[in-house]
Amino acid sequence: MKPVFFSMTVLLISYNCLSEHIYTYFGLVICFMLWAKTIFHTENGLSDGFGRAVLITGPGAQSLVEEGSDRVKVLKLDVTKDEDVCLAKNFVQANLPEKGLYAVVNNAGISDWGETEWSTAKDFQNMADVNLFGAIRVTIPFLSLIRASKGRMLYVSSILSFFNCLNMGAYSVSKRGLEAFADCLRVEMASFGVKVSIIQPGNFGIATKILHKKTPQDVWDEFDDARKLTFNQKYIEMACEYFNSLCTSGFKDCSMVVNAMLHALTAPKPQTRYLLVSWREMFFFYICPFLPTFITDSVFHASSMYRKRKEMLYL
Repeated sequence: MKPVFFSMTVLLISYNCLSEHIYTYFGLVICFMLWAKTIFHTENGLSDGFGRAVLITGPGAQSLVEEGSDRVKVLKLDVTKDEDVCLAKNFVQANLPEKGLYAVVNNAGISDWGETEWSTAKDFQNMADVNLFGAIRVTIPFLSLIRASKGRMLYVSSILSFFNCLNMGAYSVSKRGLEAFADCLRVEMASFGVKVSIIQPGNFGIATKILHKKTPQDVWDEFDDARKLTFNQKYIEMACEYFNSLCTSGFKDCSMVVNAMLHALTAPKPQTRYLLVSWREMFFFYICPFLPTFITDSVFHASSMYRKRKEMLYL
Protein backbone atom coordinates (compact mmCIF):
# COMPACT_ATOMS: atom_id res chain seq x y z
CA MET A 1 0.00 0.00 0.00
CA LYS A 2 2.94 2.37 0.59
CA PRO A 3 3.82 2.83 -3.10
CA VAL A 4 0.18 3.42 -3.98
CA PHE A 5 -0.35 5.95 -1.17
CA PHE A 6 2.86 7.79 -1.96
CA SER A 7 2.28 7.99 -5.72
CA MET A 8 -1.36 9.02 -5.38
CA THR A 9 -0.43 11.81 -2.96
CA VAL A 10 2.00 13.23 -5.52
CA LEU A 11 -0.51 12.82 -8.33
CA LEU A 12 -3.33 14.53 -6.46
CA ILE A 13 -1.08 17.54 -6.00
CA SER A 14 -0.06 17.50 -9.67
CA TYR A 15 -3.68 17.26 -10.81
CA ASN A 16 -4.29 20.92 -9.98
CA CYS A 17 -1.64 21.85 -12.53
CA LEU A 18 -2.48 19.24 -15.14
CA SER A 19 -6.27 18.98 -15.04
CA GLU A 20 -6.53 20.48 -18.52
CA HIS A 21 -4.08 17.95 -19.92
CA ILE A 22 -5.80 14.68 -19.14
CA TYR A 23 -3.52 12.45 -21.25
CA THR A 24 -0.42 13.86 -19.60
CA TYR A 25 -1.99 13.28 -16.22
CA PHE A 26 -2.83 9.63 -16.84
CA GLY A 27 0.63 9.08 -18.27
CA LEU A 28 2.08 10.40 -15.03
CA VAL A 29 -0.21 8.09 -13.06
CA ILE A 30 1.39 5.06 -14.66
CA CYS A 31 4.93 6.43 -14.36
CA PHE A 32 4.60 7.34 -10.68
CA MET A 33 3.01 3.99 -9.81
CA LEU A 34 5.85 2.06 -11.43
CA TRP A 35 8.51 4.36 -9.95
CA ALA A 36 7.11 4.21 -6.42
CA LYS A 37 6.74 0.45 -6.66
CA THR A 38 10.40 0.12 -7.65
CA ILE A 39 11.59 2.41 -4.86
CA PHE A 40 9.74 0.65 -2.07
CA HIS A 41 10.63 -2.85 -3.24
CA THR A 42 14.30 -1.80 -3.33
CA GLU A 43 14.14 -0.53 0.23
CA ASN A 44 12.82 -3.86 1.48
CA GLY A 45 16.30 -5.39 1.07
CA LEU A 46 17.09 -9.11 1.08
CA SER A 47 16.57 -11.82 3.66
CA ASP A 48 19.22 -14.30 4.83
CA GLY A 49 19.31 -17.39 2.61
CA PHE A 50 22.17 -19.25 4.29
CA GLY A 51 21.41 -22.90 5.09
CA ARG A 52 18.23 -23.04 3.04
CA ALA A 53 17.54 -25.44 0.15
CA VAL A 54 15.71 -24.56 -3.07
CA LEU A 55 14.30 -27.11 -5.52
CA ILE A 56 14.16 -25.93 -9.14
CA THR A 57 12.51 -27.98 -11.87
CA GLY A 58 13.38 -27.64 -15.54
CA PRO A 59 16.94 -26.21 -15.67
CA GLY A 60 19.44 -27.90 -17.99
CA ALA A 61 21.20 -30.64 -16.05
CA GLN A 62 24.37 -30.59 -18.16
CA SER A 63 24.91 -26.84 -17.73
CA LEU A 64 24.32 -27.15 -13.99
CA VAL A 65 26.97 -29.85 -13.73
CA GLU A 66 29.44 -27.75 -15.72
CA GLU A 67 28.74 -24.31 -14.25
CA GLY A 68 27.16 -24.95 -10.83
CA SER A 69 28.94 -24.89 -7.50
CA ASP A 70 29.62 -27.98 -5.41
CA ARG A 71 26.51 -27.13 -3.39
CA VAL A 72 24.28 -27.82 -6.40
CA LYS A 73 22.81 -31.31 -6.56
CA VAL A 74 21.30 -32.52 -9.83
CA LEU A 75 18.60 -35.19 -9.81
CA LYS A 76 16.37 -36.80 -12.41
CA LEU A 77 12.84 -35.43 -12.23
CA ASP A 78 10.25 -35.93 -14.94
CA VAL A 79 7.35 -33.81 -13.70
CA THR A 80 4.87 -36.00 -15.62
CA LYS A 81 5.78 -39.09 -13.56
CA ASP A 82 4.57 -39.61 -10.00
CA GLU A 83 7.40 -42.04 -9.28
CA ASP A 84 10.03 -39.46 -10.23
CA VAL A 85 8.43 -36.88 -7.95
CA CYS A 86 8.35 -39.40 -5.08
CA LEU A 87 12.03 -40.26 -5.57
CA ALA A 88 12.89 -36.56 -5.77
CA LYS A 89 11.16 -35.87 -2.46
CA ASN A 90 13.05 -38.71 -0.79
CA PHE A 91 16.32 -37.34 -2.18
CA VAL A 92 15.54 -33.81 -1.00
CA GLN A 93 14.58 -34.97 2.50
CA ALA A 94 17.81 -36.97 2.75
CA ASN A 95 19.94 -33.97 1.76
CA LEU A 96 18.24 -31.07 3.52
CA PRO A 97 20.46 -28.41 5.11
CA GLU A 98 19.90 -27.03 8.60
CA LYS A 99 17.01 -24.71 7.75
CA GLY A 100 15.17 -27.14 5.49
CA LEU A 101 13.54 -26.68 2.10
CA TYR A 102 12.78 -23.00 1.66
CA ALA A 103 11.37 -22.86 -1.87
CA VAL A 104 10.22 -24.79 -4.91
CA VAL A 105 10.61 -23.07 -8.28
CA ASN A 106 8.27 -24.68 -10.81
CA ASN A 107 10.23 -23.84 -13.93
CA ALA A 108 9.71 -26.98 -16.05
CA GLY A 109 7.72 -26.25 -19.17
CA ILE A 110 7.26 -27.01 -22.86
CA SER A 111 5.82 -25.05 -25.76
CA ASP A 112 4.42 -25.71 -29.20
CA TRP A 113 2.32 -23.78 -31.67
CA GLY A 114 -0.49 -24.55 -34.04
CA GLU A 115 -4.08 -23.57 -34.61
CA THR A 116 -6.73 -25.37 -32.60
CA GLU A 117 -8.05 -27.18 -35.66
CA TRP A 118 -4.55 -28.49 -36.38
CA SER A 119 -4.40 -30.04 -32.92
CA THR A 120 -5.93 -32.98 -31.11
CA ALA A 121 -7.17 -33.31 -27.55
CA LYS A 122 -3.97 -35.31 -26.92
CA ASP A 123 -1.87 -32.29 -27.94
CA PHE A 124 -3.65 -30.14 -25.36
CA GLN A 125 -3.31 -32.90 -22.76
CA ASN A 126 0.45 -33.28 -23.34
CA MET A 127 0.98 -29.54 -22.95
CA ALA A 128 -1.07 -29.39 -19.75
CA ASP A 129 0.59 -32.50 -18.33
CA VAL A 130 3.91 -30.65 -18.12
CA ASN A 131 2.99 -26.98 -17.74
CA LEU A 132 -0.02 -27.38 -15.43
CA PHE A 133 -0.26 -30.85 -13.90
CA GLY A 134 3.52 -31.13 -13.70
CA ALA A 135 3.59 -28.14 -11.37
CA ILE A 136 0.65 -29.51 -9.37
CA ARG A 137 2.31 -32.94 -9.20
CA VAL A 138 5.47 -31.37 -7.76
CA THR A 139 3.74 -28.87 -5.48
CA ILE A 140 1.51 -31.10 -3.38
CA PRO A 141 4.16 -33.51 -2.00
CA PHE A 142 6.55 -30.67 -1.11
CA LEU A 143 4.05 -28.35 0.58
CA SER A 144 4.60 -29.84 4.03
CA LEU A 145 8.33 -29.06 3.81
CA ILE A 146 7.67 -25.52 2.56
CA ARG A 147 5.12 -24.89 5.32
CA ALA A 148 7.64 -26.00 7.95
CA SER A 149 10.13 -23.36 6.77
CA LYS A 150 7.48 -20.69 6.01
CA GLY A 151 9.03 -20.55 2.58
CA ARG A 152 8.14 -19.72 -1.00
CA MET A 153 6.46 -21.32 -4.01
CA LEU A 154 7.29 -19.92 -7.46
CA TYR A 155 5.54 -20.64 -10.75
CA VAL A 156 6.88 -19.70 -14.18
CA SER A 157 3.88 -18.76 -16.28
CA SER A 158 3.73 -16.50 -19.37
CA ILE A 159 2.10 -13.34 -20.68
CA LEU A 160 0.07 -15.77 -22.80
CA SER A 161 -1.77 -16.79 -19.64
CA PHE A 162 -3.85 -13.62 -19.99
CA PHE A 163 -3.05 -12.39 -23.52
CA ASN A 164 -4.58 -14.48 -26.31
CA CYS A 165 -2.29 -15.29 -29.21
CA LEU A 166 -2.99 -16.80 -32.60
CA ASN A 167 -1.69 -20.40 -32.84
CA MET A 168 -0.81 -20.67 -29.12
CA GLY A 169 -4.08 -22.07 -27.77
CA ALA A 170 -2.74 -25.18 -26.02
CA TYR A 171 0.09 -23.24 -24.39
CA SER A 172 -2.26 -20.48 -23.21
CA VAL A 173 -4.70 -23.02 -21.75
CA SER A 174 -1.93 -24.68 -19.73
CA LYS A 175 -0.52 -21.39 -18.42
CA ARG A 176 -3.91 -19.91 -17.58
CA GLY A 177 -4.67 -23.04 -15.58
CA LEU A 178 -1.30 -22.77 -13.86
CA GLU A 179 -2.04 -19.22 -12.71
CA ALA A 180 -5.47 -20.22 -11.39
CA PHE A 181 -3.80 -22.98 -9.37
CA ALA A 182 -1.13 -20.62 -8.02
CA ASP A 183 -3.72 -17.96 -7.13
CA CYS A 184 -5.78 -20.45 -5.13
CA LEU A 185 -2.67 -21.80 -3.43
CA ARG A 186 -1.50 -18.29 -2.48
CA VAL A 187 -4.73 -17.64 -0.56
CA GLU A 188 -4.51 -20.98 1.25
CA MET A 189 -0.81 -20.75 2.09
CA ALA A 190 -1.03 -17.22 3.50
CA SER A 191 -2.34 -18.73 6.75
CA PHE A 192 0.96 -20.63 7.08
CA GLY A 193 3.24 -17.73 6.23
CA VAL A 194 4.10 -19.20 2.83
CA LYS A 195 4.39 -16.73 -0.05
CA VAL A 196 3.44 -17.65 -3.63
CA SER A 197 4.71 -15.73 -6.67
CA ILE A 198 4.05 -16.02 -10.39
CA ILE A 199 6.68 -15.15 -13.00
CA GLN A 200 5.15 -13.92 -16.29
CA PRO A 201 7.87 -13.80 -18.99
CA GLY A 202 7.30 -12.18 -22.35
CA ASN A 203 9.22 -13.29 -25.44
CA PHE A 204 12.28 -15.21 -24.24
CA GLY A 205 12.09 -17.70 -27.10
CA ILE A 206 15.66 -17.30 -28.31
CA ALA A 207 17.04 -17.35 -24.75
CA THR A 208 15.19 -20.48 -23.62
CA LYS A 209 14.74 -22.27 -26.96
CA ILE A 210 11.31 -23.29 -25.64
CA LEU A 211 9.43 -22.42 -28.84
CA HIS A 212 9.18 -25.62 -30.87
CA LYS A 213 10.47 -25.30 -34.44
CA LYS A 214 8.87 -27.25 -37.25
CA THR A 215 8.82 -27.06 -41.03
CA PRO A 216 5.76 -26.47 -43.24
CA GLN A 217 6.02 -30.08 -44.35
CA ASP A 218 5.93 -31.28 -40.73
CA VAL A 219 2.63 -29.46 -40.27
CA TRP A 220 1.17 -30.50 -43.61
CA ASP A 221 1.96 -34.19 -43.07
CA GLU A 222 -0.16 -34.18 -39.91
CA PHE A 223 -3.26 -32.92 -41.77
CA ASP A 224 -6.08 -35.15 -42.88
CA ASP A 225 -7.92 -34.49 -46.14
CA ALA A 226 -10.54 -32.28 -44.47
CA ARG A 227 -7.94 -29.92 -43.00
CA LYS A 228 -6.04 -29.77 -46.28
CA LEU A 229 -9.21 -28.39 -47.84
CA THR A 230 -9.28 -25.50 -45.36
CA PHE A 231 -5.61 -24.70 -44.70
CA ASN A 232 -3.55 -24.48 -47.87
CA GLN A 233 0.19 -25.03 -48.03
CA LYS A 234 0.99 -21.41 -48.79
CA TYR A 235 -0.60 -20.31 -45.53
CA ILE A 236 1.25 -23.07 -43.63
CA GLU A 237 4.53 -21.76 -45.05
CA MET A 238 3.70 -18.21 -43.96
CA ALA A 239 2.71 -19.35 -40.47
CA CYS A 240 5.92 -21.33 -40.06
CA GLU A 241 8.01 -18.41 -41.23
CA TYR A 242 6.27 -16.10 -38.77
CA PHE A 243 6.64 -18.36 -35.75
CA ASN A 244 10.20 -19.37 -36.59
CA SER A 245 11.01 -15.65 -36.65
CA LEU A 246 9.81 -15.46 -33.03
CA CYS A 247 12.64 -17.82 -32.13
CA THR A 248 15.16 -15.17 -33.14
CA SER A 249 13.39 -12.17 -31.61
CA GLY A 250 12.76 -11.03 -28.07
CA PHE A 251 15.21 -11.14 -25.18
CA LYS A 252 18.60 -12.70 -25.90
CA ASP A 253 19.25 -13.95 -22.36
CA CYS A 254 17.31 -14.94 -19.25
CA SER A 255 18.84 -12.46 -16.80
CA MET A 256 15.52 -10.66 -16.29
CA VAL A 257 13.82 -13.95 -15.39
CA VAL A 258 16.64 -14.97 -13.06
CA ASN A 259 16.56 -11.60 -11.30
CA ALA A 260 12.80 -11.89 -10.82
CA MET A 261 13.23 -15.36 -9.34
CA LEU A 262 15.93 -14.10 -6.98
CA HIS A 263 13.70 -11.26 -5.80
CA ALA A 264 10.74 -13.61 -5.32
CA LEU A 265 12.95 -15.97 -3.31
CA THR A 266 14.86 -13.50 -1.16
CA ALA A 267 12.82 -10.31 -0.75
CA PRO A 268 10.90 -9.99 2.54
CA LYS A 269 7.89 -8.83 0.52
CA PRO A 270 7.98 -10.55 -2.89
CA GLN A 271 5.57 -9.49 -5.59
CA THR A 272 2.55 -11.63 -6.38
CA ARG A 273 3.34 -11.34 -10.11
CA TYR A 274 6.46 -10.39 -12.02
CA LEU A 275 5.61 -9.13 -15.50
CA LEU A 276 8.78 -9.44 -17.59
CA VAL A 277 8.43 -7.56 -20.85
CA SER A 278 10.25 -4.67 -22.53
CA TRP A 279 9.60 -1.11 -21.40
CA ARG A 280 7.90 -0.49 -24.71
CA GLU A 281 5.40 -3.28 -23.98
CA MET A 282 5.03 -2.60 -20.25
CA PHE A 283 2.13 -0.14 -20.44
CA PHE A 284 0.03 -2.33 -22.73
CA PHE A 285 0.52 -5.57 -20.79
CA TYR A 286 -0.19 -3.92 -17.44
CA ILE A 287 -3.59 -2.71 -18.63
CA CYS A 288 -4.33 -5.67 -20.96
CA PRO A 289 -6.20 -7.78 -18.33
CA PHE A 290 -8.56 -4.86 -17.72
CA LEU A 291 -9.30 -3.97 -21.35
CA PRO A 292 -12.51 -5.02 -23.12
CA THR A 293 -12.14 -8.15 -25.22
CA PHE A 294 -12.81 -6.37 -28.50
CA ILE A 295 -9.77 -4.15 -27.91
CA THR A 296 -7.35 -6.99 -27.12
CA ASP A 297 -8.71 -9.07 -30.01
CA SER A 298 -8.21 -6.12 -32.34
CA VAL A 299 -4.46 -6.43 -31.83
CA PHE A 300 -4.61 -9.60 -33.92
CA HIS A 301 -7.26 -8.42 -36.34
CA ALA A 302 -5.02 -5.46 -37.21
CA SER A 303 -1.89 -7.55 -37.73
CA SER A 304 -0.65 -8.24 -41.26
CA MET A 305 -0.45 -11.97 -40.57
CA TYR A 306 -4.10 -12.16 -39.53
CA ARG A 307 -5.23 -10.29 -42.64
CA LYS A 308 -3.14 -12.51 -44.92
CA ARG A 309 -4.45 -15.58 -43.12
CA LYS A 310 -8.06 -14.65 -43.86
CA GLU A 311 -7.24 -14.06 -47.53
CA MET A 312 -5.34 -17.32 -47.93
CA LEU A 313 -7.68 -19.79 -46.26
CA TYR A 314 -10.13 -21.83 -48.29
CA LEU A 315 -13.32 -20.35 -46.88
